Amino acid sequence: MRIVVLSGSPRRNGNTDMLVDSFVRGASVDNEVEVIRVADLNVSPCTGCERCKTSEGTVCSIVDDMSRVYDSLSRADMLVLASPVYFYGITAQLKTVIDRLHTPVRRTYPIGRMGLLLVGASELPQVFDSILVQYRLVLDYFHLEDMGRVLVWGVREKGEIAGNPALEDAYEMGLSLH
Repeated sequence: MRIVVLSGSPRRNGNTDMLVDSFVRGASVDNEVEVIRVADLNVSPCTGCERCKTSEGTVCSIVDDMSRVYDSLSRADMLVLASPVYFYGITAQLKTVIDRLHTPVRRTYPIGRMGLLLVGASELPQVFDSILVQYRLVLDYFHLEDMGRVLVWGVREKGEIAGNPALEDAYEMGLSLH
């Protein structure tokens, strides 16, 4: 299986990166895994022009690094979204990429499965609720199989996730994929 991880953290080597690394270690045993750090890309927000619906090949009118994401997803069997939680949502960088997937070309992707990795500084039990609602809506709308979620509460400082059982959970989630 070919897995693409869209990692939304703008902070290098932080808690989200550590969680993604654990997932990738497990998933790489039996799968091909590509991690795309969306904060490293130059991706402009969707303008809602809808030219993608009328252009030849359903191509977005914005020319930027999103073409790399489109190319990777066109060959993916599974998508994993990873993000720290910023004010009860995913990062702006990841949201921008997701918004740009509102194009007819997404219907041609072989993606049939999805997973979710989230890290939150808050210990409020509902800190992930709004993200989980959106995640479930995407699963339902695109008829995707939920391959798992790892949600980590109460880690704020860089590296604070070290030793957290969630790292093993992410590894096991990745290892379970075939």
